[in-house]
Amino acid sequence: GNLKPFLHPRFEIVSLHEGFTDNDLRISLFTDHQIFDRYHKYHIKGLFRKSEQITIQELMALQPGDYVVHIDHGIGKFAGLQKIEVNGRMQEALRLVYKDNDILFVNIHSLHKISKYKGKEGTEPALHKLGSGVWNKTKQNTKRKVKDIARELIALYAKRLAAPGFAYSPDSYLQKELEASFIYEDTPDQLKATEAVKAGMEAPHPMDMLVCGDVGFGKTEIAIRAAFKAVADNKQVAMLVPTTILALQHYKTFSERLKDFPCSIDYITRFRKPADQKNILKRLAEGKLDIVIGTHKLVGKEVKFKDLGLLIIDEEQKFGVAVKEKLKQLRLNVDTITLTATPIPRTLQFSLMGARDLAIINTPPPNRHPIHTELHVFDEDLIRDAILYEVSRYGQVFFIHNRIQNIFDIQNLINRICPQVKTVVAHGQMDGTQLERIMTDFVSGDYDVLISTSIIESGLDIPNANTIIINNAHQFGLADLHQLRGRVGRSNRKAYCYLLAPPLSSLTGEARRRLKAIAENTDLGSGFNIAMQDLDIRGAGNLLGAEQSGFITEIGFETYQKILTEAMQELREEEFGELFADQSPSAS
Repeated sequence: GNLKPFLHPRFEIVSLHEGFTDNDLRISLFTDHQIFDRYHKYHIKGLFRKSEQITIQELMALQPGDYVVHIDHGIGKFAGLQKIEVNGRMQEALRLVYKDNDILFVNIHSLHKISKYKGKEGTEPALHKLGSGVWNKTKQNTKRKVKDIARELIALYAKRLAAPGFAYSPDSYLQKELEASFIYEDTPDQLKATEAVKAGMEAPHPMDMLVCGDVGFGKTEIAIRAAFKAVADNKQVAMLVPTTILALQHYKTFSERLKDFPCSIDYITRFRKPADQKNILKRLAEGKLDIVIGTHKLVGKEVKFKDLGLLIIDEEQKFGVAVKEKLKQLRLNVDTITLTATPIPRTLQFSLMGARDLAIINTPPPNRHPIHTELHVFDEDLIRDAILYEVSRYGQVFFIHNRIQNIFDIQNLINRICPQVKTVVAHGQMDGTQLERIMTDFVSGDYDVLISTSIIESGLDIPNANTIIINNAHQFGLADLHQLRGRVGRSNRKAYCYLLAPPLSSLTGEARRRLKAIAENTDLGSGFNIAMQDLDIRGAGNLLGAEQSGFITEIGFETYQKILTEAMQELREEEFGELFADQSPSAS
């Protein structure tokens, strides 16, 4: 009776990747792939190339006219798929057009050699000439320059490791109290970044830490904790910010967070009265001022610290070359934290290991809502409703209009359609003290609507402003739109963003794509998706210096990443062997 089931076997056809051995039955089964050794080699190749090659999915998304990069031949234009005869058989191939209309057919099996060209938004790459050797020269050239830059980065890192730094003592009870008094709950990433920064400060050599997180992800709080840790060990702290408005903003945030702790804070910009500036410089030199926040004035000759222990730089890429050079000197023996909202591509994080320390905050703070984003043509009724709704819930509105010439016309229009609402205009050509006063008044709630040029894009934090209207949104880049939108939705209230632009049909494809992308990516942290090409490329340029973005335009982002990774690998093995002897690639 028990044999019944076995007398009627069901045959199934399955594919086996490899054979097996059954010791009980004493049989071994091998597949033809194993016998002819076909499978093994293919598999390794497949794995290795997965990251760069174009996938079938991407191939489907390629449009005729898109630029692609062939690793051996350079940049060409995709001209569709075509059946061609190879050894008497018809096969499908990609048709690529090169300079002088030369055609290259790429077999579907050689897809791993092709990647979609990603360069700066709005730049058209030059096509390469097949067989001319220019492409290989460009690759070698780039590699040489990338290597020089990477070598400099690693050498700086080695210098810092060798330099005597100050090892901060472990957290004091006041430090723990400060961290416990944070009104929001720390996200896991924020905790990790805080720990990484503090561990760097406690190490005996100078730290150079890059803290990277999307707009509104709590980078300032990390800076405040690090600053307080430095002050607890009787060191002074300098925080360098790109704009006067930000200096004031950070001064307020720091003062508010540290008001119950023994710690003196001030800020210096070109708009402070000369007498105040003199007093601040005197207190810094005598060691009577613990934390100073300021614009590039902070790296001026006249600024002397009694004992500077920590330098915090906000959005370093916004400073000029001269300031950056001065910072390089400072960095060698002072702990440095750089804050940036420009995401750093994953692949680059890996390649740069051992040249910079990275702390990355990917998670948004809890209880933050996605920002409700809508795309409209300019419409007075819409503008009126948006403003009145925000004001009715006691909130404030940003209206971004990037042309100073007629910004007051916009103010008159808003005053006409919302007569009961208090408006004020701010733009970059105003006198600094006036600008500072307007911003302070807006933060204090004296005005309902701030009509401004895009000067508010970087880092301004006004939790009570939860509606932003961006006029002529099609004239902004993706990164700028994302940064601007990040000015609202910084508290637990629902925020709104209205993008005003001409009808989509009248815009260029590029502008249409940007507006769609920003309207679709509304989650907090979508900056890491909007780390679309534009930001990816900017991120690469920031880390390695401006001329890098030039290389990226020349050879495309994917090829650039490959070359960078190779260059770093070679430097590690050939020139800095002993420095990395104890670092396996998986340690970060």
